Amino acid sequence: MSQLRRLTTRVLPFADAASEGLPLNELLRLSLFQVSVGMASVLLLGTLNRVMIVELNLAATIVAVMIALPVLIAPFRALLGFRSDTHKSAIGWKRVPYIWFGSLWQFGGLALMPFALLVLGGDVYIKVPFAGEVFAALAFLMTGLGLHMTQTAGLALASDRATDETRPRVVALLYVMFLVGMGISALIIGGLLRNYTDLTLIRVVQGAAVVGVILNLIALWKQESLQPSTKQEREAPRPLFRDAWKDFMSGGQAGRLLVCVFVGTMAFNMQDVLLEPYGGEILGLSVAATTVLTALWATGALAGFALAGKRLATGSDPYRLAATGILAGVCAFSLVIFASPMQANGLFYVGATLIGFGNGLFAISTLTAAMTMPAHGKAGRGLALGAWGAAQATAAGIAIAVGGGLRDWVNAIATSGQWGEALNAPSTGYSFVYHVEIGLLFVTLAILGPLVRHSGPLTQPEKPQPIGLMDFPT
Repeated sequence: MSQLRRLTTRVLPFADAASEGLPLNELLRLSLFQVSVGMASVLLLGTLNRVMIVELNLAATIVAVMIALPVLIAPFRALLGFRSDTHKSAIGWKRVPYIWFGSLWQFGGLALMPFALLVLGGDVYIKVPFAGEVFAALAFLMTGLGLHMTQTAGLALASDRATDETRPRVVALLYVMFLVGMGISALIIGGLLRNYTDLTLIRVVQGAAVVGVILNLIALWKQESLQPSTKQEREAPRPLFRDAWKDFMSGGQAGRLLVCVFVGTMAFNMQDVLLEPYGGEILGLSVAATTVLTALWATGALAGFALAGKRLATGSDPYRLAATGILAGVCAFSLVIFASPMQANGLFYVGATLIGFGNGLFAISTLTAAMTMPAHGKAGRGLALGAWGAAQATAAGIAIAVGGGLRDWVNAIATSGQWGEALNAPSTGYSFVYHVEIGLLFVTLAILGPLVRHSGPLTQPEKPQPIGLMDFPT
């Protein structure tokens, strides 16, 4: 049995993440909340944006603003995590109430979502001005708040139960489960929506709401022990945020890293609301075929994660890896642009996969750089990760809204004939946004350059450690 246990530890992925306080079976059960969050992310960022633009004929600007609403809530994850840290309850739970109420918010948003979209698209008429816009915005906000609350408290709970040695591997496993949940959900939802109707959309989205609550209930069952807070803990003073932020920014490279994260995230995420409609409107792909793009993106992100884990474990410079991810993004968007004039669906799929690869490699590399940034005084790793998450989430939300607006604005000019017959095509707006993203990627490379110079040559650690995505924000 001891030999079998050692073999299982070597062969089974993330078997070394288990510990006496968090056995592997409980860890895998806890990771189901990431599957639920991944499923909701597929609906918000994948399926529903294509349905709203193509099937419901909504303007990309409206769709972009709706999808940006949940992403813009992400900077408040630091506040949600802090509240769960200091939550006081009669039985001593800190994380479970936030996971539960996050599940309820997510369920309510998805339950309301399809009806709000049908009203917004004009298929259902209500004698209330802007009823569709209000209900759709409310549904997206509720879903976004729920998934961010669930993920933040769930990651914190996993971090509480893990040991110092296993905590990085635990959080890495949870991130992988998030991507696996996105990939599996994209395939299932795409298959269910192969023959699209309004009734099918209602059934699929509300079915996802029920499945999400069930998965979260299974995940949190008996995961947190009762630990009532003491009087000394309640009366302990808290450090001031402004002092910690001042210490963090005094490091010199912190500000440039945050700007790099912001611009790079903008470059990778302007296509979030456009990639699937591009496949449907320009390349003529079905709802099921474009939903598969999310699975390809997740596969590419997993490949980027694997490469980053292998290279960072051997001492590679995270800034150089981030530059590799940016160059992969340039190639990816070039393939997506050429897919339209060549009518090559294969190039489109390869480009979508490379977007996930480049985005994942860039995000993980800059996150690792934030984790390893030296602390000053009151500034710790938690502040660095919070700043990284705020910069990334804010940039993603702005990028989604700007991408949809640019597409509508450019298409309106191009299809009016003002730019000549050559550009009088619906693909012009999409292509313009992709070219802007390539330009932003080169700007990100310029911002990243000084960080690479100051980081020094690649080094080989004496005792390589596996990558750990401690408290991965998004």
